[in-house]
Parts: sequence; C-alpha cells; structure tokens
Amino acid sequence: MNEVEIYTDGACKGNPGPGGWGVLLKGGGTEKELFGGELGTTNNRMELLAVIRALEALKRPCQVALYLDSQYVLKGITEWLPGWKAKGWRTAAKQPVKNVDLWQVLDALVSQGGHKIDWRWVRGHTGDAGNERADALANLGVDQALGR
Repeated sequence: MNEVEIYTDGACKGNPGPGGWGVLLKGGGTEKELFGGELGTTNNRMELLAVIRALEALKRPCQVALYLDSQYVLKGITEWLPGWKAKGWRTAAKQPVKNVDLWQVLDALVSQGGHKIDWRWVRGHTGDAGNERADALANLGVDQALGR
C-alpha cells in the first residue's frame, strides 16, 4: 500500500464569503498541489472540501497521514459522524447536521475508498511547512473564485 502525506486547509474571506480550499499531497518522492474556490461559502465547507478533494485525488487505496488544522472536520469524522448517522443526520440537539451534503461525500470516501487514514491535527499558522503550503493554496482558491 502506497504511503501518502496529505495536508489540507480551507480559507474564507468573511464567513460566509468567498472561500478556497488547498491540498498538498506528498508520496513516492513527488508532490502534487490542488486548490479551488467558490463564492458565498463558509470556512467549514472549505475545510471539508479540501479533505474530499484530497481523497478523490488518490487513484488506489493508500496508507494516508492526513494533516488538518480543522477541529470541526477532525471531530466530525472521528467522533460525531456515527451519532449523526444513527440519528438520521441530526445533531444531539436534534438539529439537522450542517454541511450534510459534504459530510455524506466524505463519509463515503472514507468508508469505501479502501484507505487507511491516520487523522492528524496540527495547529494552524505555527510554521508547519505542509500546513502553511495548504493555507497558501487555499488562499489561491479564494483568488480564483474572485477571478483574480
């Protein structure tokens, strides 16, 4: 199984506002960068989309070390997801899960992709080279969404 390091980040100028997502994939001695953006989105949606786009980019099952600075995505995927699904995509407070469309896509990618994912939280903006690059890519996604 190929080993891959993935760094993801999302950015939003205003929340909601124009946003971007960025991904740095490292494996087999090569690096690949991905980014994109959209108008009228939120930071949490961009954080989720970064992870989704990263996992979609993998062509075969991999051993993944996935670094992210989003507690929302980390806790969602590692803690909250089973409860949300058991409650019909409702929170403990019986409210609809926000960003359910993206959570369902991420859930399918994780459960059906055949990857072994080690979810690793990193504090954002503290000099971690991979996280800083993913952040820069996410900001390029914002620029792209704004047509710059």
